[in-house]
Formats: sequence, C-alpha cells, structure tokens
Amino acid sequence: MRFILSLFLVFSCFLDAQNNYPQDYFSNPLDVPLILSGTFAELRSNHFHSGLDIKTQQRTGLKVKAAASGFVSRIKIAHYGYGKALYITHPNGYTTVYAHLSKFSPDIEAYIKAKQYENESYEIELFPKAEDLPVLKDNLVAYSGNSGGSGGPHLHFEIRDKQERPMNPMLFGIDIKDTSNPIIKSVYAYPLDENSFINSKNTKQKIRLTPLKNGDYNAENIEAIGNIGFAIGTYDRQDLAANSNGVYNIQTFVNGSRNFEIDFKRFSFDETKHINQLIDYEHFSTKKQRIQKLFRKNNPLSLFKSTLNDGIIKIEDSTYSVYKIRVADFKNNESWVTVHIKGTKNNKVKPDRKAITPYFIKADQTINLKKGIVSVDFYKDTFYEDFYLDFEVKNDTLKLHKDVKAAKKSFSITYDVSKYSNEDKNKLYIARLIGYKKYPSYTYTKRKDQSLIANTKKLGTYALAMDTVKPTISAANFKSKQWLSKYRYLKIKINDEESGISNYRATINGKWILMEYDYKTKTLTHDFNDSVITDTKNNLKVIVTDNVGNNSTFETLFYRK
Repeated sequence: MRFILSLFLVFSCFLDAQNNYPQDYFSNPLDVPLILSGTFAELRSNHFHSGLDIKTQQRTGLKVKAAASGFVSRIKIAHYGYGKALYITHPNGYTTVYAHLSKFSPDIEAYIKAKQYENESYEIELFPKAEDLPVLKDNLVAYSGNSGGSGGPHLHFEIRDKQERPMNPMLFGIDIKDTSNPIIKSVYAYPLDENSFINSKNTKQKIRLTPLKNGDYNAENIEAIGNIGFAIGTYDRQDLAANSNGVYNIQTFVNGSRNFEIDFKRFSFDETKHINQLIDYEHFSTKKQRIQKLFRKNNPLSLFKSTLNDGIIKIEDSTYSVYKIRVADFKNNESWVTVHIKGTKNNKVKPDRKAITPYFIKADQTINLKKGIVSVDFYKDTFYEDFYLDFEVKNDTLKLHKDVKAAKKSFSITYDVSKYSNEDKNKLYIARLIGYKKYPSYTYTKRKDQSLIANTKKLGTYALAMDTVKPTISAANFKSKQWLSKYRYLKIKINDEESGISNYRATINGKWILMEYDYKTKTLTHDFNDSVITDTKNNLKVIVTDNVGNNSTFETLFYRK
C-alpha cells in the first residue's frame, strides 16, 4: 500500500513541478552558502513565516545582493518587525524582500537618510519610483544585520507574487541541501463531539510512537467511536544546520484514500492570523508546543489543498481502519505514521462534563459584558467557535477566561476611570497580568473622555496599572564635555521599566539628528558620518517619553573638530 501511495505522490509532485516558476531567474542574495535557520510557512507566534531565514555566519555586515534586476519599490524602517527592510520589484512581476538589514548600499542609504532628515523620523516608509533606484542582478543593495524583531544575525529573504502574497522561494530554484526525513515528535487524537470517544475517553489523547529503522513511525493501536481527528508535532532539518524548521507538505489517508492535505507553498498576509486555529491553541498556550491539526474546523486558510469531510474521520462500531500520515519536506524526503483504529462502542462511558458559566459566547454574535468599572465588547466573529467564558471583576482586576481560545480579531476592554483624579488618570494604563507573579505588561491603551480602552486578541487577566516613573537616559560611550573627534558613533542608553518607550527626540544645538533605536540593546545611535554636526561645541539634548506620557530630558556637552 505504501508503495502505491508513494508512486502516486511522486507523480503528483512531478506534475506540480511543471508549474511556471522561473528556475534560473533569482540568485543567492548572499556570497555565502545557503544555510537556513528558518523555512517558508514555518509555524511562528501568530503568523506563518513568510520567507527563508538565511544564516550569516553569526555576524552582521555581509553583502546583500539583488537576487534579480529591477527597482527598489519600497523601503521600510521600523524599530520592530522587519527592522530595516528593502523591497525590489522585478520585470517578471515578482518582488523580493530583504529584511533585518544593518544598512543599505551608499546610494540607497543616502536616499533614505535625506527622507529621514526631511521628516525628522527614524521610522519611515518610502515608495520610490521605478526610475529612482534601479538595480541590476547581483548589485550590492544592503548589508545583513539583526535589526527589528530578529533574534540573531541573519537575512530574511522573501519572494512575493503580483498580489503581494509570499511564496516559497525554493519553488524558484533556490536550492537548499536536504537529504534527511522530517522528524515527528508527537501525534494526538481528538474526539470531536460529546458522542465521540478515544480509548473510552472524551478528551484529547497522546498516542505513543515507535520509530522504525527506515525513518517511519508506528503508533499504538487505538479504540475509537464517532467523529475523531488528529494533530501532529513535526519539524524538518536541512543537512548543514541543526535548526528545527518547518515542513512543506502533510497528507493523511484513511484505508488508502486521501482525506486531508495542507501544502505550505503560498499564503496571503491577511490570512496568516488563522495559524492560531490551525494549531491546537490551548496546547500551545499551556505547554508552549505547536501541534497542528490534521482536520479543518472553522478555518478559511488557503493552505488546505484538499480535504475529505474536512479531514474528520467517522469511526463506526466493529470496524477496523488504517490511518496514515505523510510528512514531506521540499526535497520530497518523507516520514510516515501508521495508526490502527478499532471501532469500539462502550455504552458505559460518558462524555466529560464541560465547565458551564453564565456567559456563553456565540461566535457569530456581538456580545457586551459589564461589571463594576469594566466592560468587554466581543464583536461578531471575534472567535472561531462558541464557548462558555469565565468573566469576573474584582475592584479593577478583570478575569477574562484563560488564554486558551484563539481569536481571529481584536475585542475591546474598557475601564471607567472617572473616580480617579486627573493627575492619576494621566498615569493609568490597562495591563495584562502575565506569569506566576502576575507581572503587569502594557497593553496599548487609548484615553476617551472618562474611559481607558484597550484592544487585544488575548484572553487572560487584566488590571489597571499606574506608571509614575520617568524613563532613564544616560550616555553610553562618552562622558560630558569629552572630545569626540575620532568617534564614528554617538550612543545613548534609554529605558523604561513600566509602560515602555513610546517615542524619543534628539537634537544638537537645537537641530534634529537621526538616532537609530535598537530596543534589544536599549540604545540610541547617531552616525557622525551623517555630517550634520559642524560646530566644535555641541549641546546634545535627548527627550524620551513613555507610553503614558512620562518624559525625561538628558542634556550634555561634547566637543568635536
């Protein structure tokens, strides 16, 4: 049976390979071998990874080249996310993206800095015209870095289609050496309604796996009845790296017939949020492990290639079924899991009792909950499914269930702060209490009349918090009244322990200067090569404001020839 299935899959992959993805159009954007720390559509927090993370030998400053000729169509510089990112549009309609950069090529850098000084802002988004910044294939366009939300030096590289949908760059001939089969860490079985059972239980069951010499896995036999589904924890490794990366394709079969397939080839950014419905969100929230469902339930993801009965298996009494899972990487290395299912009805077992509260959330309805000084608004289609919600308010602490239900859009939490003095109102914010010690974490808070409002996708415990502490500012690489003639950079340390940094502004002799903010090192950096400082005696002034409006001012003198 496996031979027949494998032959069918190889033929399918051969047909798929005939799609018109140009194979020799895009080149390696780096001058080092392609070794990945992250693959396309890998499961990440609240999103699918939209490109390849290419290792840069644990350092920054490697030359980044245009993967093909075209023009720079977009430049975005932000403190978080992609950090410094460059977008190049090509004549064939595709766009390549290069992110977490440290700096740009001289002509692009000059173009950007002119706009930053004009707008007096480090964070900026630009859309150059086709004639402004043309590039040729293999031209230097930037240098690799660790900017934005990067967890270490690397180049994030994407290829997007005309609709701005990210696609797997390996489809275009970007070759990564991979001869290893995917690794399967865990398989779970789910009874999907109150009349379904697995091993006489109405709750999710972990299935014991036995690895085989050929790289496949046998699973323990199970007894089941009713509608059931499965989930899998799996990853892939390429030959030259030890990173646990994402897989390319997962298929399942029941008694030889395919009943589910998900293909990580392309997705759109407006659907990436549905990753939290693809994975078992409660499992991730409580155990910090991502296992993905092999059945489709209230999930509009386009990654599903084909499903029969949404991947749900109906097990009847006195039947025997063979369930197989095939996991493959891009090079078609594959691993299989085989589960034998005996249909057994047990009239003595009863479904688990579900926790019932006075607050039943219907996913297709708008619901307002109010108690004390707190109100919560769930809008239509906030959640994927109906459920009973824990809702409790004590003083200014809101218990809003546990963070075990995935939300597909934000809901609103509103606090009435009319009882507080005007001085206190200006220092209050809505915080999510996290961890064992219930540490207050700032949630973006807006003030409207006598109310504070926060929009969030996370359930959990919230409370009003007060921030009366100003940010701290200090010189990092110089002292007051020091001569800095031989310095390339001016560095300032800034920090705010409570609500966090909102914005900053730096001037020298009253003139705005560009300072790059790295939130990971809490450092502001000015490059003297900007050549905006021309005086010998220089008065530096830095103002930093936190998220509730507390601000600090730092002033000092330095000299420079």
